[in-house]
Amino acid sequence: MLATTAGVAAGAVALRTLAHQAILRGLRAPRMAHDGTHTRLAMDASRVHEVRIPGPRGRKLFGWLVLPERTPAPAVLAMHGWGANATTMWPVAPPLAAAGFAVLLLDARCHGDSDDEAFTSMPRFAEDIAAGLAWLGTRPEVQADRLALVGHSVGAAASLLHAARAGGVRGVVSLSAFAHPDEVMRRFLAEKRVPYRPLGWYVIRHVQRVIGARFDDIAPLATVRRARCPVLLVHGRHDTTAPFDDALRLQAAAAPGTGLLAVDGDHDLREALAPHVADIVDFLRQACAAAPDTIAGIEITPDSR
Repeated sequence: MLATTAGVAAGAVALRTLAHQAILRGLRAPRMAHDGTHTRLAMDASRVHEVRIPGPRGRKLFGWLVLPERTPAPAVLAMHGWGANATTMWPVAPPLAAAGFAVLLLDARCHGDSDDEAFTSMPRFAEDIAAGLAWLGTRPEVQADRLALVGHSVGAAASLLHAARAGGVRGVVSLSAFAHPDEVMRRFLAEKRVPYRPLGWYVIRHVQRVIGARFDDIAPLATVRRARCPVLLVHGRHDTTAPFDDALRLQAAAAPGTGLLAVDGDHDLREALAPHVADIVDFLRQACAAAPDTIAGIEITPDSR
């Protein structure tokens, strides 16, 4: 009897281990190689520096530090989305550098040229953002009290999570943020034809255990209202990955004065942002120039129809 019970328990443990490994494999982000975007943009190469900075748990994070003509300067950390890398954020670097910002374009762990981990997650993206900001704070070219974030998709959600948990930034520009990770997971599972009951339900619960956070606690719908700085939501009207309604819900949940900049694009906003660069730069300038006790009142009111 004892042997039978022990065998059943061992089998259950083995089954859970196999399920855990299968879930991690299935959700692992593809590692996209840098495509040389930075070499095609018109910038003074002497102001672009490859960097490797200390990351969480002894990992190294790769990035590019782009410096403006005059330093010390306020700085913006740009964080890419899931399965992307720092090159996908390069279009924001030239206009921000021209406006007088230092820019750190960072690869999250398991992405680009940063070190690997058993898994990454939106909270781990936020840890990488925190590591990047801490490193920026030590740089003589950077005004450590004038830091801001620009993030795309999961990078946007992680930026809001950092702003809600740790603060220390003057503003967040959220590009294509989703409203709630549970909804993202359900859409992903539906695309893979995984039935929600019982498999999808188990996967979602298991992911929350692995990352050590409840989706309800880290969802942008929750963190956008707790962010300790102004937030500008930028979203494509034709986004099918994170529907435009997500942006409307985020604005409704956020603090009064939170701006929504609707652009003519889909989830990937690299080309769609060009006509709106001035609005984004103005938002960041106001956020970084304002006194810390008044930044919550900054507002941008572009057309959000």
